[in-house]
Amino acid sequence: MKMSKTRLFVSKKLSANILIYIKNKQHHFLKNVLRIKKEDNINLFDGLTGEWLSKVISINRDNIVLQIQNKLRDIPQESDLWLIFAPIKSYRMNITIQKATELGISRFIPILTEYTNQSKINFKNFELNMIEASEQSERLSIPTLDKTIKLDDLVDNFPSDRGLVFCDEGNENLPTIYNALINETKKYKKWSVIIGPEGGFSEKERRTISSLSSCISVSLGKRILRSDTATTAAIFSIQSVIE
Repeated sequence: MKMSKTRLFVSKKLSANILIYIKNKQHHFLKNVLRIKKEDNINLFDGLTGEWLSKVISINRDNIVLQIQNKLRDIPQESDLWLIFAPIKSYRMNITIQKATELGISRFIPILTEYTNQSKINFKNFELNMIEASEQSERLSIPTLDKTIKLDDLVDNFPSDRGLVFCDEGNENLPTIYNALINETKKYKKWSVIIGPEGGFSEKERRTISSLSSCISVSLGKRILRSDTATTAAIFSIQSVIE
């Protein structure tokens, strides 16, 4: 069966024949922006069971009632890649969230560093951006989002069975991501990448990160990249090797 062009994430676990009540912003979007009609089809996914075809049963003032028809897709096996990052200004943070979600990041871990200039995160907005990016990119899962932690706490509790790609802007003589990881994919099945703030990591922080046994230091080239650009470039390069 052909899938509809409209996809929505719902937090309720989906199964055949159940009714789903769409409210608030999603209700406004379907009713007033897309102007859906009764009997229209909408694809739904819950991040747990896959993607399902639904049919519009009724359009009401406060909600839209959908009935689940049948499953369209199961959730495929996805790479386990964390993004560890220092928060940046909201506009560029939104870009980072969207691109990282589209590229398959499984978990976001915000950290506080010496040069972090934006310590507060709007977690509600962050989650909405993740959901929207998943809806638009045909992704069937939603990344998890951790609370902000200090870099030292992250390092102290970092799992030894997870490779850590350290994009070290302080050393351009390091290997590229491809050259550094091509022989490491058998050693680690789970990965993470750490990106510093606009001011970079301090010398002490660089030593702290590099002290991890699973740390693999890499260079993103000679150019100085903004954090959102560096994040996108790094994730794409890592995924091209590990997927």
